[in-house]
Amino acid sequence: MTIKGKACIAGAYEHPTRFAPDKSIAQIHAECALGALRDAGLSTRDVDGYFCAADAPGASTLSMAEYLNLKLSYLDGTDLGGCSAIAQVGHAAAAIAEGKCSVALITLGGKPRSRGQTIGTKPRPPDPDKPEATWDYPYRWNITGIYGNIAQRHMHEYGTTSEQMAWVKVAASQHAQHNPNALLRKQVTVQDVLDSPLIADPIHRLDCCVITDGGGAVVVVKPEIARSLRRPVVRVLGSGETLKTNHGGYIEPTVTGAVRSGAQAFAEAGVSAQDIRYASVYDNFTISVIMQLEDLGFCAKGQGGRFVADGNLIAGVGRLPINTDGGGLCNNHPSNRGGITKVIEAVRQLRGEAHPAVQVPDCHLALACGPGMILGDGHNHATLILERG
Repeated sequence: MTIKGKACIAGAYEHPTRFAPDKSIAQIHAECALGALRDAGLSTRDVDGYFCAADAPGASTLSMAEYLNLKLSYLDGTDLGGCSAIAQVGHAAAAIAEGKCSVALITLGGKPRSRGQTIGTKPRPPDPDKPEATWDYPYRWNITGIYGNIAQRHMHEYGTTSEQMAWVKVAASQHAQHNPNALLRKQVTVQDVLDSPLIADPIHRLDCCVITDGGGAVVVVKPEIARSLRRPVVRVLGSGETLKTNHGGYIEPTVTGAVRSGAQAFAEAGVSAQDIRYASVYDNFTISVIMQLEDLGFCAKGQGGRFVADGNLIAGVGRLPINTDGGGLCNNHPSNRGGITKVIEAVRQLRGEAHPAVQVPDCHLALACGPGMILGDGHNHATLILERG
């Protein structure tokens, strides 16, 4: 069953906080939910479908639905890590198309900054029941170290340079200066990135995403409901998701799951990468953006470094504006699941509600995508194609 045109995003809200030691995670989820519903012109009484991942308090979607006092006919707690919310938009559209719900609420919230989480330089306690735990975790790997190895491999195979990677951060900072809520609003140069401390060679500190508290929410509804509301209509055209396993240790370190999820989403939407006017690309590290752009077909494999160089990602300058809110590199990366912010900024662009300095002219087709979990250790990916109605 195709979901093309069978559901619309009617509400979107990004929590303004980036540091909230005085709020509970449940409170952040609830404030995001109410913000998105208010944006749509709806209330909790209208919601009959609820979607949330393991960032829910106690990792319990059911408990969060109870906290919000929702009366539901459909509940989805799928956890795919960082891309959970992106995939759940597709899940919500499918549930609506099948008549299982009419108004679906998706929320995300977290407090990693308040809790002192690092940028990925410390090993995280493993689940001892994970099948690979016995073999992998004694090496005490960390996320930044893995992406450092990936970046080195991309450099070895394709000649990618640290300067090219730095351009992704430069683009993010150019956009973040216009976002009053962004954690990092200072414009940076390529040299600034190269001069920042090495974290995991060749990844510098400024190649890494920010760590923030906060969250966001979106509301997905039946098309007839969307047309009855006083908000611009954003249609869901296509969705794709995948699990890219590590092949028993024989991973493809320079290939992300975008090569599969993107192909699925483009096929369902009936469009190609060349049709996209704006892209929200999950940016936990600069090298991650480069590889996803390649795997989505915006440039040939191995040409991502050259594609991002010289400002091609900067609104008003480049060929493909991305992450015009500043992205995870400068704006907001809550709860290790920043995918919902990618959907929210894509909605802003399609509605014409992005900051005037970064609004893409005639933005009628947008993409939001991102990975979940860790490349080489159970890597998910989801891609979403959205259209202005």
